[in-house]
Parts: sequence; structure tokens; C-alpha cells
Amino acid sequence: MHFNLTSFNSVANQFIAELRDQHIQKDRLRFRRNLERIGEILAYEISRTLEYHVVPTETPLGVADMSLPKRRIVLATVLRAGLPFHQGMLNFFDQADNSFIGAYRREHKNGKLEIQLDYVGSADLNDAVLIMADPMLATGASVNMAMQQLARYGTPAVVHIACVIASNAGVEAVKKAHPKAYLWTGTVDEELTAKSYIVPGLGDAGDLAFGEKS
Repeated sequence: MHFNLTSFNSVANQFIAELRDQHIQKDRLRFRRNLERIGEILAYEISRTLEYHVVPTETPLGVADMSLPKRRIVLATVLRAGLPFHQGMLNFFDQADNSFIGAYRREHKNGKLEIQLDYVGSADLNDAVLIMADPMLATGASVNMAMQQLARYGTPAVVHIACVIASNAGVEAVKKAHPKAYLWTGTVDEELTAKSYIVPGLGDAGDLAFGEKS
């Protein structure tokens, strides 16, 4: 299943427009908050697909039967760009366990790009709902590498892959590599540059959120 947030009109359009706007991008706090907002919206949409069970909840006056998520949730993200998006989801799934992958794109002198992996730390994934949150889905290489690394920590019952802006190529790559996963996107753009940046995209999400790397 592929859910695309801008396939229908909502306030999310405003947040994504602000993320793209090169003038508004200069406000890092606002940029991070908009990534967080999209994370919150997609977390709510994902919550509608989860399995639930009834749990008696005591109130001061009696007992209410409430439907609560049945499985443990693990939120995973790729550092550093994924942190605000991940935080948005954590605002809603506030009892979730967490997993972090340190990875970045490295450009060689010949112009070839590769994903460099530095760190993986994960909760137990066995029988959990895994939500992989990475704001930019360009070629799909970083998500696919992250998922390969997370496989060492167990087999989730369900996998959700969420991003803010994706390319058509990235969507197809993830669907091919993870055919059983649910894919959630804020919006999908058609083009990639020679250096695998999404067009029109928004630029480098990590740099815009936290400052350019030296």
C-alpha cells in the first residue's frame, strides 16, 4: 500500500510548501517544526492501520473499555536529517521504542556517490510494528541499507516506511525491495539530479535543519 498525503487537500500542503520555500527555509526552527508536523500527521494516518485490542481503563467513576494498539511500536530513523521527522512521530507514539542509524552520502573524487554507514542502535524488532522514518526518499539507497542493518535485530510483524518528499524512482525502489511494507509519503516528485537530489524537492534536509556540514 502507498499512501500519499498530498493526493488530497489538507493543511499538510501548507507545511510542505513552507519546507520547500527557499526564503522560509532560512528559519531553521520553522523548518524543523514543519518536518515534525508532517511526522505527526503521518503518525496519525499510520495509527489507523494498526491492530487494536480492548483494554479496561479505570476512571475515578468506573471502568471504560478502550481500544489500544496491540503490538509494540519501534520508531527508526536515519541520523541526522531524520531527527525532527522522527520526533513528530514520537510525539504521537510516545511509548514507542526507538532505533537509530547513522548514515550519510559520501561523494568520491570521480563523482560516484555511496552511502556511508557509521552507527546502528536498535530495539528488539521481533513481532513489533517497525516505522522507518526518513524525510527524503531519493534513490531509496539509504532506506534500503537501513532496513538491511535493522534486520539483524529481529523480524517485525509489520513494516511502515515513511518520508516527507519522495521521488518516483525512490518509491519504485522501496516497493521492489520491500513489497510487503506500507509506504507513506508527504508528496512525490518526478525528477532526480545527477547527484540524486530530488527536483523540485527542497534541498538538503539535514543542512537546512541543523546547519551545513564542514
